[in-house]
Amino acid sequence: MNDFELWHDKWAANKIGFHLEDVNPLLIKYWQRVSPCRDEKVFVPLCGKSEDLVWLAQRHDDVQGVELSQIAVRSFFSEHFYTPMVTPINGQFELYQFDELNIYVGDYFTAPIQPVELIYDRAAMIAMPEEVRALYIEKLKQTLKPGGRILLITLDYIQSEMIGPPYSVPSTEVKKHFGEDFDVTLLERDEADSNHRRIQQGLTRFAEEAWLITHKG
Repeated sequence: MNDFELWHDKWAANKIGFHLEDVNPLLIKYWQRVSPCRDEKVFVPLCGKSEDLVWLAQRHDDVQGVELSQIAVRSFFSEHFYTPMVTPINGQFELYQFDELNIYVGDYFTAPIQPVELIYDRAAMIAMPEEVRALYIEKLKQTLKPGGRILLITLDYIQSEMIGPPYSVPSTEVKKHFGEDFDVTLLERDEADSNHRRIQQGLTRFAEEAWLITHKG
């Protein structure tokens, strides 16, 4: 099974334990660190039906997302009682638009995202297996305008102890991918205690990390 089939199957079977019912606390806590302005465009890769989209749309005039699953996007709009305008694009995508929100259904790697100043990645990089992450980051960099900022959420655990997704993306990998053109700052590392379900499932350690990544351009 390839990764596209995996995510389609998860949404179709409603196996969406990765979906948060509320706005991510790390987004609320750290979004100001990207120095956001209302007229700056925001991109949310692999956005699912995240409540974070609504939170961001209340603060920005243009929020773009990409999601592989049509089920997820339709659920997002129906659950919020939004009626989007749906436009087919090149036979490859559907664009769902409602007020500040512009969500493309289709392949992240070919999505026609307009360049943005801000990116919020909670669940995209950690959804990618290691052999795909470099390509994912290259596309992300192409989407970011010079001087743009990223709020990135990652997980750190011993990969051999659990089959992803979500995958472990250690700090060394984050710094390697963004390299010399970016300033990379660790905002928070939240270590799971013995009561955390991942530790109880047998992981030696499990931590969530929040990163501020700023293009030097």
